[in-house]
Amino acid sequence: MDIDEVKMLLDLAEEKMGKAIGHLDNELRVVRAGRANPAMLSGVMVDYYGTLTPLSQVATVSSPDARTITVQPWEKKMIDPIERAIMAANLGFNPQNNGEVVRIAVPALTEERRKELVKQVKQLGENARVSIRNARREVNDELKKQQKNGLGEDVVKDNEAQAQKLTDTYNKKVDELLEKKEKEILTV
Repeated sequence: MDIDEVKMLLDLAEEKMGKAIGHLDNELRVVRAGRANPAMLSGVMVDYYGTLTPLSQVATVSSPDARTITVQPWEKKMIDPIERAIMAANLGFNPQNNGEVVRIAVPALTEERRKELVKQVKQLGENARVSIRNARREVNDELKKQQKNGLGEDVVKDNEAQAQKLTDTYNKKVDELLEKKEKEILTV
């Protein structure tokens, strides 16, 4: 194994760590923070003529104020399927429609619910950290295997240190995302 292949190992690990951060960011968007956010409905699938379709592909989802989400279907006859899909998604919302628009009133979070959400956010963060550590471990394992096949010990040590630096950098990004989301959840 030459230096270029070792560099590729580190690049692959960095890519995996980046994907862990991206996944965490997407997961955190869906966690409700007391304010109405169209991303809260990102996982809702609507029965669109027999095909399960993401809500965003059959309607415009917006948040006109901090306590309301509106869903404007592109076809009027989609109002009932959209309403049923939101109820079936089990998000704790009670959609109302006026024949043209589905409105969802987002209730304020209780203190207890905020604490539960913070725990959930911390668990999501820990999952991301596990993915990051796994990427580092894969690099280190491969380096040790290559050391037995003749790769220099100094090259192995340098690249293990490089993998640790990447891990620290991405763990710091996890901390920043979690801190931002916790502040958002706990702000009344």
